[in-house]
Amino acid sequence: MVMVPSGITLLNLFFGVFAIVAAARGDFGRAVLFIVLGGFCDVVDGRVARATRTGSPFGEELDSLVDAISFGLAPAMIMYFAVLHQEGWDWLLVFGFVACAVIRLARFNVEQAGTSKTHFRGLPSPAAGGVLATYYWFSQTPLYNETMIGELPWNILLKYLMAGLALLMVSDIPYPGWPTFSLRTTRGIVGLLGFVAMFLGLIFLPREFFFPVGMLYVTYGVVSTAMRGLLDKPPIEFSAAAAPSGASAMSTRPTAPVASYDEPSIYDDDSLDEADPYRPADAPPVARSAPDDRESERPFNRNRRRRRRGGRGRGPGNDPRRSDGGRDRGHSHGDPNSPPPESNA
Repeated sequence: MVMVPSGITLLNLFFGVFAIVAAARGDFGRAVLFIVLGGFCDVVDGRVARATRTGSPFGEELDSLVDAISFGLAPAMIMYFAVLHQEGWDWLLVFGFVACAVIRLARFNVEQAGTSKTHFRGLPSPAAGGVLATYYWFSQTPLYNETMIGELPWNILLKYLMAGLALLMVSDIPYPGWPTFSLRTTRGIVGLLGFVAMFLGLIFLPREFFFPVGMLYVTYGVVSTAMRGLLDKPPIEFSAAAAPSGASAMSTRPTAPVASYDEPSIYDDDSLDEADPYRPADAPPVARSAPDDRESERPFNRNRRRRRRGGRGRGPGNDPRRSDGGRDRGHSHGDPNSPPPESNA
């Protein structure tokens, strides 16, 4: 089961490469079909990984690399062979579109990969590539040729569309993510119905369905962002940045502050010197040794633990630091030269 999500991702790569080959051969209709099939693979592979709990950083990186080809290079090459002028400098539009797709995928890996998300930062590359590729399908339909839509100067508009999609991919405009498939929540049901609608559209109305729906999605992101600005609504917050590639969760987790050697510690016997009620007031201070690597290996201060519990600890009758063993024997403060206390008898 571990290789199943990666196998679906590689199938997406297969469709992307085959789309470029078909476009080079002049079979543009089949090339667009391969882009759409690659889009279905891109939707399914992540969900299969989550369902089987086989997701990994390797799968995330592989998915991004494949998307750069299937939804960046392949749709641009279809437009280059089908619509753009191959003699001039129109190939720069291909370069710009692919470059923006790669930048968008790299930013996604740094900011949002592996995190739970409801919105994407910028237009997703599968959506941009799908809209660009399915234009050719839409241009072969009666809805395009027999209405005023076909009278528009698409040979010029397509260049602006290609540049606009590229800029939207690297923009900060939020686009809603695909809802998770579920029958327990409204969002999950909408996501499942949307996937079924796309599948039925691919079967019954593939040429009339995908390009208009894709343009609605692209326009929705721009219009909703503009409306939020006009209504002074707060911007949509994206998911928190994921851990850098190659770093585990433990390496990025904040650690507790470590006390320095100058701070009192329950592992340090000398930290109790000043607060020791049984130490003579005129006793010289105890010399502190320089901290070394053995400081962290010192055992727990049992005397302090016993004193907290009310048990036997370091006291006037049991102080190992006093020369007479801590036993007063009738002398004040354990001084053998001091006179014994007077008896009350």
